[in-house]
Amino acid sequence: MTNTESDNSREWAAQAYALLKKRQEEQKKELEKQEEQKQELIDIPNKENIAGQSKAIAETELGEFDDNFTWSAMVLAAQGKKINQISIDEIDWLTKLRRGLEETRKGFVTELLDKLGDDPLTPESLDDLETLLIRADVGIDSTDKVISSLRTKLNEEVVGGEAGIKFLKRELKLIIDKPIKNSGSDLLVPQKGKLNVWLLVGVNGVGKTTTLGKLAYLSSKSNYKTLIAAADTFRAAAVEQLKVWGDRSNVDVISNQSKNADPAAVVFDAINSAKKRNIDLLLVDTAGRLQTKNNLMDELAKIKKIIDKKVPDALVESLLVLDASQGQNGLKQAKSFAKSADLSGAIITKLDGTSRGGVSLAVSEEVNLPIRFIGAGEGIKDLRPFNSYEFVEAMLADK
Repeated sequence: MTNTESDNSREWAAQAYALLKKRQEEQKKELEKQEEQKQELIDIPNKENIAGQSKAIAETELGEFDDNFTWSAMVLAAQGKKINQISIDEIDWLTKLRRGLEETRKGFVTELLDKLGDDPLTPESLDDLETLLIRADVGIDSTDKVISSLRTKLNEEVVGGEAGIKFLKRELKLIIDKPIKNSGSDLLVPQKGKLNVWLLVGVNGVGKTTTLGKLAYLSSKSNYKTLIAAADTFRAAAVEQLKVWGDRSNVDVISNQSKNADPAAVVFDAINSAKKRNIDLLLVDTAGRLQTKNNLMDELAKIKKIIDKKVPDALVESLLVLDASQGQNGLKQAKSFAKSADLSGAIITKLDGTSRGGVSLAVSEEVNLPIRFIGAGEGIKDLRPFNSYEFVEAMLADK
């Protein structure tokens, strides 16, 4: 990016920041006014009780006008967003994503840029890039595809460092986008007028229950009537954990408190409840570990059989939750579940703080799974629909 382009970008971002700052101040004044009016209508003895009933999630605060804000604003602008269409939540998410992928980025982009400087790419620098990509758990197949494309490009023309990074971004995005395009749906959202059932599967410890709770919040906030089925009955804490998330999201949880209750029976009850309430989306938490892998897959098969019998026209998604920090172990899990669990997509969690965010590419290329959501943070808002452009830009953002 030239100095002039950089100055223009910062000026555009500054205008966006000023607009968001003004909008936030206006919203604060409006909220204060509404609170004053509400207090006037409340009897003094009831004030404490009513205040204690609030479940509202705190609004995102506008941070500093810094490089993170500028970068986030420009990523949104590159996707066609106008200044008045940018929201604080979007900026906050992209900032978290960029920070979350910092360890992955340090692992190869920063090192690659340090080696390249302004010099053109050479066969030797491609060898370095190959090593760095594998180290970031991008996977052998994805790495081979990228390096092969770069070698072909290099045989045709001289490629400078900046042009090389742009080409690399394009190649990585093609890899991630392929299974998404093949699925026929760029964005996974519940379809109105039918019951959508999303099964969350994966081994224990990957953040499956937490991810389901965040999905419930995202769905509810997007005005879909949502219900949770606590079908991970083999882990005692899972049901209580889901109830906390459900309470925070104002989403009901169907559960069975009996010890080692039948997961399929919980799903049976949840489907009955979903039909009565005209629910749009039923989120099902499934067991992460039974005595053997066969038992786990048999349990999932039982759940699917119940769904097929009770709601044959339901739209069912089986989403594998993967912990990005597990790198190649996560890839092995994806391959194992893909063979047995009839998966339709993946959710990548714990991207923040890991140097192995490249596993997302390996999952796309080697397991052919479309990535549907990603998580980069502990907060209830820190799970978002996957956007390949934003992910690659965050992964390869320069210093």
